Amino acid sequence: MTKRSSGTDDGDGDGGGGTEGAGGEAGGERAGGLDVVGLQRRLVEFAEARDWGPYHTPKNLAVALSVEAAELVEIFQWLTPEQSAVVMEDEGTAHRVRDEVADVLAYLLQFCAVVGVDPLAALSDKIDRNEHRFPRS
Repeated sequence: MTKRSSGTDDGDGDGGGGTEGAGGEAGGERAGGLDVVGLQRRLVEFAEARDWGPYHTPKNLAVALSVEAAELVEIFQWLTPEQSAVVMEDEGTAHRVRDEVADVLAYLLQFCAVVGVDPLAALSDKIDRNEHRFPRS
């Protein structure tokens, strides 16, 4: 079986990496000037164009998300708190961090598309519950 990726390949052979820039589309939620719904659509279309749909099950996407999150953790694993606070000052490490963040987000957005979760609505609802659960001091 051919290895399937999130659609974000950085060329190192592990199927992960940074996403290319994307323009916003009207009507979608925006984060940092980018259209989250549009990016999600691009990821779905990327997978569909390669016939990866059968591999993009909720289980497989959840596992891939976990692996990519672990790759992000790996960057920080043996750093002191002080070293981790300045990790983005080294361009090589900053590039790795951005790539792993992109992979985590790509798999999360694809997972949400497959299971029918609006990620921004889910986050907003969770923040609302947490504000109620943990009132201000």
